Amino acid sequence: MMGRSPLKPGRGWLSLAFWIVASLITLFPIYWMFVVSAKSRVELFGAPNFIIRSFFVENYTATLSNPTFQRYMLNSIIVATSNALLVTTLALLATYALSRYRLVGKENIFFWTITNRMAPPAVFLLPLFLLFTQTFTIGSFSLYDTRIGLVLLYCVFNLPFAIWTLRGIIDAIPRELDEQAMVDGCNTWQVLTGVIFPLAKPGLAVTAILTWVFAWNEYLFAATLTSVNARTITTGLAEFVTVTGTNWGQMAATATLTLVPALVFLGLVQQHIVAGLTFGAVKE
Repeated sequence: MMGRSPLKPGRGWLSLAFWIVASLITLFPIYWMFVVSAKSRVELFGAPNFIIRSFFVENYTATLSNPTFQRYMLNSIIVATSNALLVTTLALLATYALSRYRLVGKENIFFWTITNRMAPPAVFLLPLFLLFTQTFTIGSFSLYDTRIGLVLLYCVFNLPFAIWTLRGIIDAIPRELDEQAMVDGCNTWQVLTGVIFPLAKPGLAVTAILTWVFAWNEYLFAATLTSVNARTITTGLAEFVTVTGTNWGQMAATATLTLVPALVFLGLVQQHIVAGLTFGAVKE
């Protein structure tokens, strides 16, 4: 039987060079943002220079000492983290029910959930604005300009995506594991927390990362449905653009600092992204 022909050395080097170039193109905007954040206004409006010769730390100190930036950053962390936890939990429960129980029309339910992501977000802007400012106003309480309002709103748009992301993970877990656990005396909740949850950690980690990033980067709804108290860091970047000009240095410094929570969150969950947790899990 003929074996597979080995990869030619020239083709391997060509593939490596391609990915190096692609990586450099992808990372260059981040590098340029950092370069802009490290320069003063005089250097920025001078001759273009891609090398940092002197680090203008005032851009970062002015941003970090700004109470408005601190409030915006805290709002973004709370909203994105709460949304990721809520969406991942609800998606796990919904996907387990749709995967394990014989529900009438469950395939239609799966398709119906993803239709919420098909329309552009701007279509929902006016109805949501009316709901937040009028319908859900009870006495002095209103969802407008609140963190819980953004969390619930992002949950509406991220939950369908999370369900579809977890569907393949839950379906890949053998049903025999559920049956064995129930034979040993476990109820449905114990099966979900003791069997499904540990095996689905890779999918849950990916789902949490994606939903967190979506909520962290969202701009349209945050800019429209908040004004002062619940504004996020993405909407705060627009405040550097004024009628007198744009403070590019502090804007780039703020954008660079917004990468730090994202990197920390990715570092916390990346250890759970492993493959092959279900291999050999079924007892003989």
